[in-house]
Amino acid sequence: MPEEQTTAVKSNGLALIPFLVFIVIYLGAGIILQAQGVEMAFYQFPSVVAILIAAIIAFAEFHKSGIMDNFSTFAKGAGNEDVMCMLMIFLLAGAFSTVAGAMGGIESTVNLGVTFIPAQFITAGVFVIAAFLSLATGTSMGTVGALVPIALGLADKAGLNLPLVLAACLTGAMFGDNLSMISDTTIASTRTQAVELKDKFRTNFWIALPAAIVTIILLIIFGAPTSTTVVEAGAFNIVKVLPYIFVLVLALVGLNVFLVLIIGIVSAGIIGMAFGDLTALDFATNIWTGFQGMIEVFLLSMFCGGIAELTKRYGGIQWLVDQINKICKGEKSAQVGIATMTGLTDAATANNTVAIIVTGSIARDIGNRYKIDPRRVASLMDIASCVMQGFIPYGAQMLLLMSLAEGRVDPLSIMANNWYLILLTVAAILSIMVPAYSKLVCKGEWDWEAHKVAA
Repeated sequence: MPEEQTTAVKSNGLALIPFLVFIVIYLGAGIILQAQGVEMAFYQFPSVVAILIAAIIAFAEFHKSGIMDNFSTFAKGAGNEDVMCMLMIFLLAGAFSTVAGAMGGIESTVNLGVTFIPAQFITAGVFVIAAFLSLATGTSMGTVGALVPIALGLADKAGLNLPLVLAACLTGAMFGDNLSMISDTTIASTRTQAVELKDKFRTNFWIALPAAIVTIILLIIFGAPTSTTVVEAGAFNIVKVLPYIFVLVLALVGLNVFLVLIIGIVSAGIIGMAFGDLTALDFATNIWTGFQGMIEVFLLSMFCGGIAELTKRYGGIQWLVDQINKICKGEKSAQVGIATMTGLTDAATANNTVAIIVTGSIARDIGNRYKIDPRRVASLMDIASCVMQGFIPYGAQMLLLMSLAEGRVDPLSIMANNWYLILLTVAAILSIMVPAYSKLVCKGEWDWEAHKVAA
């Protein structure tokens, strides 16, 4: 959004109350339920209901302008082009993930990795398999759910350090969540900053790759089995892995993301029907199931877009930018501020996608103010939210892992072995502070008028 639009608005911190209400309700409900011993406490109170309450608060707070006037502003934000693109990508990504999983793609991918990774590299192999699976499917939760039971068996059989193996699984899943072309976080970060998926991937890649390489080396050194073992892998079919490869390759070469996902859905469906895993009716049903799985984030994105537009109109975003300006001394500190803001929001909401959606418009304003390349802003937001999500003990990924481990490990032992996330944080900081690394990470100058990389 142009800087002139932001500076013309009168600063008003009270306009942020709706977003604060959302965070307080979401966080408060999670804390109360956690104290009562409820499983997955931070995911029991529907986020859409919390954001609905926040929207009602916004209309009540700004009532002097009239309901219909405010609704026009709300609808403008909810129906923003970037928001609508994001919503369609969410739906297609959900459909692809569900169809590809239903035809046996996830099982084949895991078994393929276990088959070809040498037994002495099991711990590092778990990280690599988790990274590829989450990169291909766009879901860290699905990766943790599919891989942890296998990782537990491998750890027992080979006498491995269980917390280290499970941390490798968790952090590998977060690697893919952070980088995947079809993950919620990538979709949200690129659409809120209006950048191409492939451009954000390339920027993010040069930060994540060094951290991943060092992590693999450390896992090879410190995660070796204490006894000789033979790893027995299940059956796999390389053809069933192809839809994931299609999506990765086509997205990287720059094909429109809508076409990429449609090709992925169709190819997964055809393969599933060819091998008898799906009927035509199953194919259609799984597409709809995938859509349904994205309903929460779909509605949340619409409401957040509408509230953000109201907050912007009445000076809330301008007030927050002004406060950050008092702390930030330049481009580098502003980047740290964006990452910190996103990470803290994730800690409050326990949801990395929600954190990006909530802070996206604010980060875009700060980026415009300090002329920070939008590719970098999208990358930093995604990294900060995924790092925090991988550490908080009440995050969905950690809770699922603990549940599958059935009390054999505790969150603190996992957090202590989250080496990749620690190294990713270090790499992100270096990418901000070291000029040569910064140029490598974000190649080319950003054309602010054309809003794309300069030719």
